[in-house]
Amino acid sequence: MTTALPDSIRHRFPLLEQSVYLNSCSQGALSVDVRQAYEQYLKDWDEKGAPWDLWVERAESARGRVARLLNADPDEVAITTSVSAGVSALLSGLRPAGSRSKIVMSDFEFPTIGQIMHAQELLGVKVEHVPAGPDVTVSLERMAEAIDEETALVAITHVCFRNGSKTDVKEVIRLAHEAGVPVLLDSFQAVGAVPIDVRDLDVDFLAGGILKYLLGSAGLAFLYCRSDHLPNITPTQTGWFADENIFDMDISDYSPSPTARKFESGTPPIPNIYAGIAGMDLMHEVGIDRTEAHVAGLTVQLLEGLDRIGATVVTPRDPEKRGPMIAVATTDEWAMVNALAEDGVLTNPRDGNLRLSWHCYNSAEDVERTVSALERHGDLLAR
Repeated sequence: MTTALPDSIRHRFPLLEQSVYLNSCSQGALSVDVRQAYEQYLKDWDEKGAPWDLWVERAESARGRVARLLNADPDEVAITTSVSAGVSALLSGLRPAGSRSKIVMSDFEFPTIGQIMHAQELLGVKVEHVPAGPDVTVSLERMAEAIDEETALVAITHVCFRNGSKTDVKEVIRLAHEAGVPVLLDSFQAVGAVPIDVRDLDVDFLAGGILKYLLGSAGLAFLYCRSDHLPNITPTQTGWFADENIFDMDISDYSPSPTARKFESGTPPIPNIYAGIAGMDLMHEVGIDRTEAHVAGLTVQLLEGLDRIGATVVTPRDPEKRGPMIAVATTDEWAMVNALAEDGVLTNPRDGNLRLSWHCYNSAEDVERTVSALERHGDLLAR
């Protein structure tokens, strides 16, 4: 692509003709590419009946695209229906016990991670939360204090879904690895908007999904497992697509795949795989590096506008400590969301804050229109 973002791609998102879309942290805007992918799925189904050879190949194509996205090997990637499914399968195989029976997690985790980790308490696992530091980021000092000889796993989020705070992932991984502890990184609020290289991070496990900044639809996610861990993990939460040979159809044996497919389950979400491939291909065409730089410029412009109208920003000001989403304090989060929607600005709330998430298709004009709308509804801003 030779023209500058976002002008070169906005025409592929019909919604943008009528709205300012700032809800990519929940769901990416629908592109014509993804719509056409769903139509192709229906065409294949209609014309071929039940083409499972084709559909299994589509799932493998999705695996290859996720691997390219993360700089991973395809055998290190499981294609799942959700982060919940992938992480639950992983934890069923890790089975923390004995002298290492503690899980350390940040207070910024999405409910999926928190609930799965606390579910392990039924098996005797202890879960320790690390609170945020005064700069509204994961406290490295408190994380270092929590990781000890009893720790079996550290779970952190890349970008907090509540306030857009970005974790110093490399430093947390370094602290954990010095103590001999693996790290699970939830990248859902980052992948597609922030470049991710699992080799550079040296992360052990990474989970994410396609429906946000990767522009796919709900029902498709992934789990990365570094290859050296694969021989040592045998999930008990499983399904027939996790088997070493799915077409053996053997009901008398459990022979999980030696690859990360062991974390998969039953029938893959084929329609969502078509859509996910289209979304990932679109983001590959746009470029995640370009997207990150573009969004960084928009958020600087946004913060200047928010300061001008006296809004309270909850997200860290340091560019290195924030992701693609800026959170603004409100007196009534849903009243603000509804008021902005009437002005054609589509947003989403969390924890009393308004979440404004920016992507490759957003423009400088979107920023000014958003700031003007917030100023009109200034009575709903927490000062």
